[in-house]
Amino acid sequence: MSPADAFPGRGPNGRTRPAPDAGPPGRPARAEEPVRGLPRVPPPAARRAEPQQPPRFADTNPVVTRSESPSRAEHPRVRRVVATDRTPGRVPAEPRTGGTRVVVTGRTRSGATGGGGGRFRRFVTRWGWRAYAIPLLALATVVTLVDLASGGAGTSGSATAAPTPSAEAPRTAEAVAEPSATPTAPAEIDAAPAEAPETAVGAPGFVQQGAGSVTVVPGTSQVQGTGPLQRFVVEVEDGIEVDGPSFAAAVEETLGDPRSWGNGGRMSFQRVGQEEAAAGDYAFKVTLISPGNMERYCPGVGTGGYTSCRYGDRAVINLARWATAVPDYEGDIPTYRHYVVNHEVGHALGNGHQECPGPGRPAPVMQQQTLGLEGCAKNAWPYP
Repeated sequence: MSPADAFPGRGPNGRTRPAPDAGPPGRPARAEEPVRGLPRVPPPAARRAEPQQPPRFADTNPVVTRSESPSRAEHPRVRRVVATDRTPGRVPAEPRTGGTRVVVTGRTRSGATGGGGGRFRRFVTRWGWRAYAIPLLALATVVTLVDLASGGAGTSGSATAAPTPSAEAPRTAEAVAEPSATPTAPAEIDAAPAEAPETAVGAPGFVQQGAGSVTVVPGTSQVQGTGPLQRFVVEVEDGIEVDGPSFAAAVEETLGDPRSWGNGGRMSFQRVGQEEAAAGDYAFKVTLISPGNMERYCPGVGTGGYTSCRYGDRAVINLARWATAVPDYEGDIPTYRHYVVNHEVGHALGNGHQECPGPGRPAPVMQQQTLGLEGCAKNAWPYP
């Protein structure tokens, strides 16, 4: 046996012979044809190509992808349907939904997908819970503002009806008159205490409620003091069992005292009668009213039937205080009568309230001594 027979793939000199169907170097070799009469033997496993594995789950739902167009402004919505082919011999997986799944990914340059619903969904996605909280808060704010506006209008209306303090009071030409139901002038009062003493209402010595009408005390006094003249009228409520001339004399005595408002020639006082009252020739009135009618002559200012007040051109003296004074005066009724006349006439002359200057010091006559001395000593005079 020759070497060529022992090694079929080599020549006599031992070199490898080219395959019969091999082409020139650099070209792919042609497939070997099996020798007729011999069985076909498969190539070694290393030379066999791996079979292409089909997808485990065939996706029957086409997906729409964004177009790769260079200009999205010209084609805002370009859809391309990509679907996997079914592999022969395999049963496709059941679709997850009953219909074709469509995913829209195309957007316009402005980022809108079109339609009001898309804008709302983007708004909710971006802001989360705030997308609901912001409109609710805005609605609550509007409702609150409307409520405040309507409530403020009602409050301002009621506040307008109530009188406010003023330095000057208008005159009235009526000698005997009922108090007006509608306030016609500002008012100043000492606020009623939370709990009035038992002697304030219904105590012996005074009438709880008179007739409601008033009468000007007749007669005229001499001018007392020097300085600008202040004429005044004295009125007493009907049915309170108080002598008018006696009350008028007490008022004259107080205002004519050198410690009163005319001190040092600051002003002078004169009481005038019914004719001057009818003509309006006066600066203010001093009127004595029963506790039960105080609210008629000081409407809306809250005397509580306990305190006195200045309402319009009237210095209204509460009969209960005139008869019994207050606890801090410890029964010194004459001194309290000087105080209450000077205090309310002081309001009519344009003076406001003052505070206690310090413990043990005389209380200013414009301090609300009816409500308490606040550590001061009682004092009935502007210039003690």
